[in-house]
Amino acid sequence: MQNLQLTERYSRQILFPGIGVEGQHKLEAAHIAIVGCGATGAATAGLLARAGVGTLTIIDRDYVEASNLQRQVLFDEQDATLALPKAEAARRKIALLNSEINVHAQIADLVPANIHELMRGADLILDATDNFETRYLVNDYAIEQGKPWIYAAAIGSYAVTMNILPGETACLACIFPKPPGGIVETCDTAGILNSAVNLAASIQVTEAFKLLTGATTKLRRSLLSFDLWTNERSEVSTSRFRSDCEVCQQRNFAHLRGEGRPHITLCGRNSVQIHEHYRPVDFAEMETKLKPHGEVRSNNLLLRFTRGDYVITLFADGRALIQGTTDVTQARSLYARYIGS
Repeated sequence: MQNLQLTERYSRQILFPGIGVEGQHKLEAAHIAIVGCGATGAATAGLLARAGVGTLTIIDRDYVEASNLQRQVLFDEQDATLALPKAEAARRKIALLNSEINVHAQIADLVPANIHELMRGADLILDATDNFETRYLVNDYAIEQGKPWIYAAAIGSYAVTMNILPGETACLACIFPKPPGGIVETCDTAGILNSAVNLAASIQVTEAFKLLTGATTKLRRSLLSFDLWTNERSEVSTSRFRSDCEVCQQRNFAHLRGEGRPHITLCGRNSVQIHEHYRPVDFAEMETKLKPHGEVRSNNLLLRFTRGDYVITLFADGRALIQGTTDVTQARSLYARYIGS
């Protein structure tokens, strides 16, 4: 990129003292991996592309649907009609708004077997996924490799984000030794404000700018949460790691090895089984959660949820049978969307 073009295109950003010409060149040389390209990921990718971050790797297993358009800012009605994979749809949109940067669209489910390949070359990892299973995997990988990553999430009117700097701050497992218990709300069951998504993405991207331009003293060292509807705000310090943390202190990367990961198998004709035996389910609470989204029937042994062509049969220990597909990635997506993970 010629200096004149760079100065003109990013002139307002360069005028900001925290960036300047030198910082802009650092952004241009950076490579960021974004895990997930739903609501948060789409907003994050768009902001980074417009800011001139030189290389983006976008990893996502899902496709665009009409219900995404309320909050997933990179997509349009044609993407939904074509059911384009989100990573590819994002790549095409970014090419239209900034053809100078490189975007690698990875249509994949991030798992232990492919994480090293998909993350290769990234300076920073940004979380935009929808489940703690993947976040713990990213955390293991980042600590193992000594790479910074930024956790971000949004649900309802609530946004949360946290910087993880290996060797300097607490990691995700320090703050959340175990995933949240009980019923896990998702965008599909609890709803979401697009403004909450954009708040989470904006904070995450700004922290990325600080890190990539060398303004590390400005990085926030806390788990920050904000509810836009109630105006409640909280911060938990992450400046110290937990001395007995299995991940960042004992370097026990169980998620990277695939231990404890729900085992998934093809189960008969047109169905997939997810063996998640460690997560007890309250059927009454789950039925209340799912009723607005489809037909629900339950007894004291199982719950059956029907939506369109898919039937999810959920057992008391968290195990589920997803009927209507033999695509493991799609089955995992349906489980995360409606059951939560």
